[in-house]
Amino acid sequence: MKPDTLVHMANQIDKFFQYQRKDEVVPGIVNHLKQFWDPRMRTAIFAYVDQGGEGLDPLVKEAILE
Repeated sequence: MKPDTLVHMANQIDKFFQYQRKDEVVPGIVNHLKQFWDPRMRTAIFAYVDQGGEGLDPLVKEAILE
């Protein structure tokens, strides 16, 4: 899967959680990635963050780095 697609998908998750309580946003993103993303997708997004993670929303980066 292309990094652009993964970035878009991850940022969409962030947009969903932006209406939750602030202390639930990052854990919610982490949980969603663990439950619904294929291991290959997670591996790819982790590698993308290691390369700088350009275009990812800050809270998504924070969730991925947890």
